[in-house]
Amino acid sequence: MESIKPFHIVLVEPEIPPNTGNIARLCGATQSVLHLVGKLGFSTDDRSLKRAGLDYWHAVDVRYWRDLDELKMTFPSGRFIYASTKAVKSYVEMAFREGDFIVFGKETRGLPEELLAANEETCVRIPIFGAVRSINLATSAGIILYEALRQTGAI
Repeated sequence: MESIKPFHIVLVEPEIPPNTGNIARLCGATQSVLHLVGKLGFSTDDRSLKRAGLDYWHAVDVRYWRDLDELKMTFPSGRFIYASTKAVKSYVEMAFREGDFIVFGKETRGLPEELLAANEETCVRIPIFGAVRSINLATSAGIILYEALRQTGAI
């Protein structure tokens, strides 16, 4: 596979080990960087986390951050796209660029309201039709990341 400028998947305080493991595997498959931010709801030694990532952990660039501000200060020119069920704009309306940081909140609460309000132009949602209030975190990451890869010509 041709080398691409990686996208960045950012998980803020993820709570469910298999979701993070599946997203790690997704990142390994797409040469994306995985950023784990804040207090994790599990140990990185968790068996279900390792199992979900299978034997691909060596292929994943995982970075840990105290909080989102630390990550943003480290990448001052980075563009952060915030995924939320509360966003107005669909993810297909966002013009993704190589190197974007795609940010997801914790499974039970999502991203903080004040963060979304301060970044309304870069908030995206996956349309949901029906009574289900949200889509699984790992599924959401895959949907949005592959759209970003498609738009930038990586696939």
